[in-house]
Amino acid sequence: MLTAYGRSGKILAPLPTTPNALAGNDEGAVEIPPDAVWIDLYRPLPSQVAAVEALGLDVPTLADMEEIEISSRLYREDGVEYMTVVLPGMSATHQACSGPVTFILTPERMVTVRHHNPRPFETFASHAERNAGGSGTVDRMFIALVDEIVARLADLLEAAGRVLDEAAQILFGEEQERDDQKLEKTLQQVGLQGELIGRVRLALLTLQRMLIFFTTTPREKAVMTLVKSQMRDIKALEVHSDYLSSRIGLTVDATIGLIGINQSSVVRIFSVVAVLFMPPTLVASAYGMNFDIMPELHWPYGYPMAIGAMILSALGTYLFFKWNKWL
Repeated sequence: MLTAYGRSGKILAPLPTTPNALAGNDEGAVEIPPDAVWIDLYRPLPSQVAAVEALGLDVPTLADMEEIEISSRLYREDGVEYMTVVLPGMSATHQACSGPVTFILTPERMVTVRHHNPRPFETFASHAERNAGGSGTVDRMFIALVDEIVARLADLLEAAGRVLDEAAQILFGEEQERDDQKLEKTLQQVGLQGELIGRVRLALLTLQRMLIFFTTTPREKAVMTLVKSQMRDIKALEVHSDYLSSRIGLTVDATIGLIGINQSSVVRIFSVVAVLFMPPTLVASAYGMNFDIMPELHWPYGYPMAIGAMILSALGTYLFFKWNKWL
């Protein structure tokens, strides 16, 4: 999908990208309006890639974007800057994932290429001017979009923190029931937050590298000030993500420990029951032996005596355990 945006007052408004789009006649041809300042490519079709390449730009493939070498992710070519970062988002099947996003900056416009759906790319156009950088120039628009991305990453970390708070209440609250099923669900939720924090941490790292690369070219003073502000925010979020990661480790250890305690309690109950039945079993085994001469064999009160002995031995064992505070 190709979406082109142009400036419309204080927002970025979508522009028609086909020759007869206003008439509803789209036969697959793509024509990018000359006043487009932002072109967003989401899982682009070959015709859409060709339309952007007709502007003199090289659109990287997904395989190119997934290259891990810095020289492949951050470079300049013929005055055009190509910068690739890894951002969390939703896949085409609506599953949480991380994927590369490439920013292509020219003096006239910004092009973004992505194959998954980070939320900031849906929300940025409607309030681009609310950002301190605005969207008056390509550099300012780029920084404003980065600010939107960083704000989204901060929201994800805050959401992860709330999940950890709920988990802590379940684990350490005085009046909480901690059955195994609830603890296993808590462990699953905490694990998912750990994965999310890992994706956010990777995004912050790649954003920081991109901004450092961005500042290697002279920019206007106001833009450089905005970049420095973004770098401070990213460093603060990195500290926050490290703190949440440590909480993840503590919560996982506590959850596994409580699951182990619950399982130990179950094993303990079975052990006590087994011990309580040992003396009665001994009595029953003694009177179950097949000897010819057994004094109580023909005694009228032999059976009640054996039953009573089994009950008393079990009761005595229970009281002994209770007295020693083993139960």
